[in-house]
Amino acid sequence: MNTEQYNQCVEQYADRLFRFAFSSLRNREQAEDVVQESFARVWEKRKTVDFAKAKSYLFTTAHHAMVDEVRQRMQTSDLNDIATLTDPKGIPYPDVNDILHKTLATLPEAQRHALLLRDYEGYSYQEIGDITGMSEAQVKVNIFRARTALKNKLKSIDNLIDIEP
Repeated sequence: MNTEQYNQCVEQYADRLFRFAFSSLRNREQAEDVVQESFARVWEKRKTVDFAKAKSYLFTTAHHAMVDEVRQRMQTSDLNDIATLTDPKGIPYPDVNDILHKTLATLPEAQRHALLLRDYEGYSYQEIGDITGMSEAQVKVNIFRARTALKNKLKSIDNLIDIEP
């Protein structure tokens, strides 16, 4: 890969790579670090990385960097509380977006990453397998299990929020 191809990779994949990292980590600085680390590794290996496979290499590298980041975070920090909003009557209720992201965070890493790559980034099962190192069958199973877990956990949201017409 030459410098022009590397710059083309940055233009094409930086935003998608950031969305993938941010969706998983929910921390802007950490997501930016993952993207920067991924592109730095591609630059270091630019002579051996084929331009046609750069996208897969970037997302695989980001996946591994996020796994490392999550492991490090689990060792050094406590869980944060959900931010709450207050309705006009003064009754606090959780923000639905926060609930969704907190529920996503409870999924095992393999399920969360496979689901994010499929539903948020639109990758095929085969591409997700290449990125995560799973077989296509494992990818499908992880996505099914992630969707089922989200569905079961989010069913109770209707019980948490009392909506009046």
